[in-house]
Amino acid sequence: MLRPRKMKYIELTVFKNDMDAVIEYLGKKAEIQFPETENIIVNTETSAIRCLIDRIVFAAEYLGEKYTKDIFNALDNENIDSSGKNKQSEAESLCLLVEDLKNREYKTNQEKQRLREAINETKAFSKMNVPFSDFEHLSYLTLRIGRLEPKGLIELQENIGDRAVIIPLDSDNRILAACSKKGRFALDSQLKKLSFEPVNVPENYRGIPVEMTKSLNEQFFNLDKELDLIKNEKELLTKKHAKDLIRLISSFNVLLIIEEIKARFTATDNLYHFSGWIPSDVSEKTSKDLSGLTAGRIAIHSYSPDEVLSIKSGKEKVPVAMKHNTFVKGFEGMVFSYGAPLYGTIDPTPVVAFFFTLMFGIMFGDVGQGFVLLLSGLLIKRFSKPAGKFIKYSTPLVAVGISSMIMGLLAGSVFTNEELLIAPTRAVTAAITGQPMDRILHILPLAGTGGSITKLLYFFGFTIAIGVIINSLGLIINIFNRIILKKYRHAFLCKTGLAGLLLFWYAIFFAVRLILGSHLIWFDYLGFLIPLFCIFFGPLIWNIITGTKPVLDKSIFTFMMEGFVEVLDTISTYLSNTISFLRVGAFALAHAVFSFIIFYFTDEVAKSGITGVLSAALIMIAGNAIIIVLEGLIVAIQVIRLQYYEFFNKFFIETGVEFAPFRFKHKE
Repeated sequence: MLRPRKMKYIELTVFKNDMDAVIEYLGKKAEIQFPETENIIVNTETSAIRCLIDRIVFAAEYLGEKYTKDIFNALDNENIDSSGKNKQSEAESLCLLVEDLKNREYKTNQEKQRLREAINETKAFSKMNVPFSDFEHLSYLTLRIGRLEPKGLIELQENIGDRAVIIPLDSDNRILAACSKKGRFALDSQLKKLSFEPVNVPENYRGIPVEMTKSLNEQFFNLDKELDLIKNEKELLTKKHAKDLIRLISSFNVLLIIEEIKARFTATDNLYHFSGWIPSDVSEKTSKDLSGLTAGRIAIHSYSPDEVLSIKSGKEKVPVAMKHNTFVKGFEGMVFSYGAPLYGTIDPTPVVAFFFTLMFGIMFGDVGQGFVLLLSGLLIKRFSKPAGKFIKYSTPLVAVGISSMIMGLLAGSVFTNEELLIAPTRAVTAAITGQPMDRILHILPLAGTGGSITKLLYFFGFTIAIGVIINSLGLIINIFNRIILKKYRHAFLCKTGLAGLLLFWYAIFFAVRLILGSHLIWFDYLGFLIPLFCIFFGPLIWNIITGTKPVLDKSIFTFMMEGFVEVLDTISTYLSNTISFLRVGAFALAHAVFSFIIFYFTDEVAKSGITGVLSAALIMIAGNAIIIVLEGLIVAIQVIRLQYYEFFNKFFIETGVEFAPFRFKHKE
């Protein structure tokens, strides 16, 4: 068992010119926790950065690069780039380049859509024998026929561009101008400026000129070519700059976080002043690194927790940070999901890691199924980026997979098959003991074999012994924690203190003696009565020892009733806490029965020829899948329950605050 890392409270004073580099260093190292604050200041600079990030995100998405927080969080923390200020011109240039291309594509598509509608309308009416004047009522086209001097025609074509179709009709300077209904005002304005003379179309003139349809089709074809060019430009931009945009988003995200952090700190015209908690074992190195980073232009003062006013007054708790090896670290989440231990108290994570692994293996003993769990953990660890949040389950999966495989070897089960390991088990046991055995551990009782029932009872006794150890460790941790916190009465004279531990141990000792054939003797009365007396009269005894007045701060009746309730609660709690561990043996037995049913059913089905063999294979696969997923989940829940209710509640009377250091995270 370990205690959490020692912490220090540091205060830093930094010049404004050095502040970005200091925040970047602290964010990469993730070793300082700033005080909580609700002051979120949005200034002009942070707003401008947010706007630029939005532009870069839109540009990246247009080029097909989807930016998510997973991309940002997957970056190597040491390589996070905060030089966004130096890349603002680069970012704006790339954004303008992409935005220009996007606008061109949008306008070209809009024009293509208008032309498509015009072409469809001209096709619909081109073969109709109707007066030309009736075409004034078309939904999408506006037509103008008149005279325009050659010089004016050239100027009209330059000014109007692609917004209209201009078709010369004859040598008498007559032209046909066609545009969309939306563009008719611009066309009429240009025609009026160039002294366009409308002409009356003869009443007998019918249909739409062929030249007009031909010109519209040519323009439509040219727009297709333009879109192909835009597509090629987009592909080149994607190949050349898409990844740059993603890096720029990350860089400006870091810059945004730095600016928001700075906005929370006290500042003058030239200096920033801020503080936070940092582990003692890294505080000296951090101070040296920051001093070197700022060329000595920084003031750092550190304090132990008992020197901090908010800690002494009880307004704040020292954050708790752990330092574990890879195996134990995988189980930190289970502890912190229940609560963080108080600063300076015993760290229960190693105990949780060991007994979780042990109890899961006992309840889920199978070599093949354990191997699946082991392989799952290794694959999650190997492919950590795709696994995402599931990476935290990799170490526990590896641990319980190995534990289940060991239990499976003892019980002789491989994917519910209880015959594969008989030969090697006989060889090993014969070599060691001189007497071959089919399996080392018989969980499932054999019909007509009284010996296997006895072994099963021993197995249940073993699970009770695990419960005794876990309950005892919980009480011992509580005693040490109470002494550390200087709460001595609760350390010695209560049901979770030394008195309760002695009562529990003597009850176990007495129960073992009875099983072995002993009987009640005079000494047993002392073994039970002394701890019960301390629990019953604990508050009164402590007031006498410490000289507290009044010695009895409540009525005799109330005191006696509370004492009786406390004694009854102590006895019932320890009895239920111990018996509760029978579920470990019960689930191991249930696992063995379920495995036996699947194996027996598979074996019987396989006797029916080729079809039976195929059916047996499917039953075997489905049965093992159900056991691994469903029973594996149930077993995990039961182990967690035993840890929470039979272990944690012994000493988690008051919880602390988990250390949450500042680090760069994606900003939504």
